[in-house]
Amino acid sequence: MRVLAGLLAVLLVAGCTPIDDGGQPATGVSGSGNVPGGNAAPADVTQALNALTVAASRPMSGYSREKFPHWRRVDENCDVRDVVLKRDGTGVEATATCKITKGSWTSVYDGKKFTDPQGLDIDHMVPLANAWRSGADKWTEEQRTEFANDLTRPQLMAVSAASNRSKGDQDPSQWKPPQQSYWCEYARRWITVKSFWGLSVTEREKATLREMLGSC
Repeated sequence: MRVLAGLLAVLLVAGCTPIDDGGQPATGVSGSGNVPGGNAAPADVTQALNALTVAASRPMSGYSREKFPHWRRVDENCDVRDVVLKRDGTGVEATATCKITKGSWTSVYDGKKFTDPQGLDIDHMVPLANAWRSGADKWTEEQRTEFANDLTRPQLMAVSAASNRSKGDQDPSQWKPPQQSYWCEYARRWITVKSFWGLSVTEREKATLREMLGSC
């Protein structure tokens, strides 16, 4: 009980809604604006990492991206992808129908700079297939939709298409951002997302996250 209480405190400090008693994420969670990635102190993140369930990866049977509907509309003109591009860019301008006409972006994964949003992908920090293997296969479609469109946790970010596709569905033990200076932040974001959504980690994944936190 003390461990659970501590974890809930960590998530609340990080601005997260706690997981319900059944181990499932709360539904109806949404938000917008700047995402405070890695806003918890290192000790708090380590505590959250220690509390994550360690389990072998679940099978991919039954998986498809269509089981995680995205990008949903946030108003009559814009969808979640539009929101992330606006949030993560500098000097972003858009038409009334949310078509971006101006802006600049720096991909934190590899340091590449862009003025054309077509060179960017919206990355799911914890990839959809990884989530499926670590517990999302048991979720409802509503929960998977919330996860795939989560603007409240540090789950969505605009990065170079090349880095996003290199990452694929791999966890930090299999892929890390080429820009090593981002490893600390990457680990903190990954832990924050997995903690809130009650997803498991493999032994190698957990060990790698611990090593990455050592660079903070």
